[in-house]
Amino acid sequence: MHPTPLTAGLVRGALDLERTERGLLPHRLPARARAQCSDPQLAMVESQPSGVRLAFRTRATALELDTLPTKRNYVGVPSRPDGIYDLLVDGELTEQAVARGGDTLVVDLATGSTERHRGPAATLSFSGLPDRDKDVEIWLPHNETTELLALRADAPVEPLPDRGRKVWLHHGSSISHGSDATSPTGIWPARAAALAGWELINLGLGGSALLDPFTARAMRDTPADLISVKIGINLVNLDLMRLRAFAPAVHGFLDTIRDGHPDTPLLVVSPILCPIHEDTPGPGAFDPEALGEGRLRFVATGDPAERAAGKLTLTVIREELARVVEQRRADDPHLRLLDGRALYGERDHAELPLPDALHPDAATHRLMGERFAELAFRD
Repeated sequence: MHPTPLTAGLVRGALDLERTERGLLPHRLPARARAQCSDPQLAMVESQPSGVRLAFRTRATALELDTLPTKRNYVGVPSRPDGIYDLLVDGELTEQAVARGGDTLVVDLATGSTERHRGPAATLSFSGLPDRDKDVEIWLPHNETTELLALRADAPVEPLPDRGRKVWLHHGSSISHGSDATSPTGIWPARAAALAGWELINLGLGGSALLDPFTARAMRDTPADLISVKIGINLVNLDLMRLRAFAPAVHGFLDTIRDGHPDTPLLVVSPILCPIHEDTPGPGAFDPEALGEGRLRFVATGDPAERAAGKLTLTVIREELARVVEQRRADDPHLRLLDGRALYGERDHAELPLPDALHPDAATHRLMGERFAELAFRD
C-alpha cells in the first residue's frame, strides 16, 4: 500500500480545510465565518462533514483511510451508533464501514455540560474494488467530526477530473444536515443530488439555520449553479426572533446571496410539517418523560396565544416567506418558493411519523430526496 497525500484536490463538499497537527480537518464554513460566532453548537455541526467526500480516480483494488472521528453520546440515553462511511464506485454504493476509535464527546442534556474523552485513531479498509480505472468516492459520516489522517492505495490516486456537473449549494437545519438518516449518502440532499446528477455542497447545520449573516456571506462567495435555503424550524425551536425581525432578516440574507449570485436560480424552501410547532411557538425542549425512559423526544414549550405578541410558528413563517418571495419576484425572476410540505406533509406524517417529533427517519429522507429532485431540478 502506497501513501497518497491528502490534498484539497481530493476533497469535495467542504468550504475550508484546516491543517492540524495530525492531518486535515474539513469545515463546512470558512474560517472567517467561524471566527464571528462562539456558539459551541455551530462549531460542532459545521465540522461534521455532511456531504463531504474524498473523490478520486484510481485503478486501486484496495484502499486504507486513517481518521480521527469525534462521536457524541448523551448522558442517560443509549449510545448513538457509529457514523457510517459510504464507498461509491462510479457512482454506485458498493461498501460501508465504521471507524472504531476516535474521541467521544459526552453531553449532559440536563446541564448542557460536555466532557471529551480521547481515543485512538481508526483505520478503515476497503478491498475487492474492480481492477479497472474508476471514479471512487468515500463519503464521510454526516454526524461525526472527522479528521483525515492518511490515505493509502495499491495503485496511484489522482483527483477526479472535471465532469462538467453543475453545483447545488444548499443551506438548512439538522433536517438538511442529516438528522436520523443512517448513512451520508442517505441524507435527503445527497439523495436528491445523486438522482439529479449534481454536485452537492451541503450547508445543512444542525440547530444553526438562523439567517446568520456570516452564512449568507459564505454562500455569496461559493460558486454554484443552483442555491436553496430552507428557513424556519430553528428560528421557532430556538425562539430566536419575533415577527418584526423575521422578514427583514430574510430579505437581508437573500440580498447578501444575490450580491454574489445575481442571476443564479435561488429556491427558498419553507418548513416541512412538524406538528409540535405548526401553531405552537418555541422554544423547543427535550421531553423529560422520554428522557427518563432513555429516549430522545422533543416538545414545544410555547403558548399558541403568544403568536399575538409576534412569536413565530411554522404556519406564520410559511405565510411570511410566501409574502417575501412574492414581493422579491417582481425584480428577481430567478427566485422561487417551495412549500416544505410538498417534501413532507400531513399525509406523509400519518404514514411516516417523525420518530422524535422533530427529525425525519431514513425512509423519510429518501422520500424527501426523491421529491426535491423532481420539484427543484426538473426545470
